[in-house]
Amino acid sequence: MKKLLTCLALLSGFFGAGTAWGQKILHVAAAADLQPVMPVLETAYEHATGVKLIVSYGSSATLTTQILNGAPMDIFLAADFVFPEKIVAAGLSDMKEPVGYAKGALVLWARKDSPLQPLSMDRLTDPRVKRVAIANEVHAPYGRAAVAALKNLKIYNKVAPHLVVAENIAQAAQFVESGNAQLGLISLTAADSEHFKQIGTFVRVPTVYPEMRQCAVVMAKSKQRAEAHAFLDWLLTPAVQGNLSKLGLAAVR
Repeated sequence: MKKLLTCLALLSGFFGAGTAWGQKILHVAAAADLQPVMPVLETAYEHATGVKLIVSYGSSATLTTQILNGAPMDIFLAADFVFPEKIVAAGLSDMKEPVGYAKGALVLWARKDSPLQPLSMDRLTDPRVKRVAIANEVHAPYGRAAVAALKNLKIYNKVAPHLVVAENIAQAAQFVESGNAQLGLISLTAADSEHFKQIGTFVRVPTVYPEMRQCAVVMAKSKQRAEAHAFLDWLLTPAVQGNLSKLGLAAVR
């Protein structure tokens, strides 16, 4: 992780580190799958530009509702295209359409001390499994992806009685970590974080679910619109995109 921070910090030359930016603040609404990701990006971006990111997490649906109700955010990093498109449709973004900043992936995760190890997709239909955590498919794109995967793998009817539904993907991961579920269909961003790698293992879910193209929009009423666009531009630079795989995401460019 230190190497990643160092690599991202090299971008400072492109964004005027040490200039008169001052301690500007950007308020970022970020989908829950980004909880393990944003601290790294926050540190790198503040080092590069002097701009501090204040991040609020939640399901993409919850954050969308908050923004539609007037929450003072500068930029919204969602887990899909659909929810930021609602912001655009409501006339609350200064962009004509959401911009993809990363691609997400779904994994099956279990604790290392689980009797279901070694882990495989077949464990979802193991008779010992009574609780499988997923995010709410209405509120969270990763939950929608999980349901789609189960249906396309033709195991949804077997697994559905055991589903434990969390508000967002971060909570779904917490359910499995705490033992409130035996398995979890969670984001690669969580499963590939240092904490979750220490206590569990994961296998990637076959890509039989819609592409997780995570998109962003800048708010039209933001007083920091220029800075919000600069942050989005930074996310799309080759240096950042090239390092997203170390954070459990894939590049869009």
